[in-house]
Amino acid sequence: MLGPVRDDPQAAQRPGFTKEDFRIDWDNRTLTSPPWKPTLGDGHPRLSVLFPRKACRECDDRLKCTGNVDGKGRHIFLLPDPQQKIQTQVRKDQKTGTWQRRYAIRAGCEATVSETVHAHGLRHCRYRGLAKTHVQHVLTAAGTNIIRLSQCFPPGTTPVSLPRPPGHFQRLCQGLTP
Repeated sequence: MLGPVRDDPQAAQRPGFTKEDFRIDWDNRTLTSPPWKPTLGDGHPRLSVLFPRKACRECDDRLKCTGNVDGKGRHIFLLPDPQQKIQTQVRKDQKTGTWQRRYAIRAGCEATVSETVHAHGLRHCRYRGLAKTHVQHVLTAAGTNIIRLSQCFPPGTTPVSLPRPPGHFQRLCQGLTP
């Protein structure tokens, strides 16, 4: 299965520290910030870590790490160890050209599904029964292909289209020109 993992929202907002920059001790269930200030977890299978206010306020790298304006410490949620390692690895892989080329294929398929669902109403079946539903899906797919083919032109030809009528703003501008 191939799909993107959402980027760390904290890393997207601040160009400073991501989850990967923190040192995780799974045995003792502690997390240490890059400037080496340790903290304790809450004892759940996932690791929810809130750094103390005092530690974050005194830290020189606070603006790189957290955007809290009220002086709270940074709050980090980590998945259990194996899942966190997978998530970290997938985030690294997403930045490679190989992964992006593989995902481009899926993105094209998702665009087709999205078009048939939103533009042609494929999600709501007009009929009852598996056979009739299948016929609707096949005809909707054929119609989608016809619409796409009608928008393609042989190489070297230009589409014959009528000019669009001028919009309100364009008519206003034409009326103001001497």
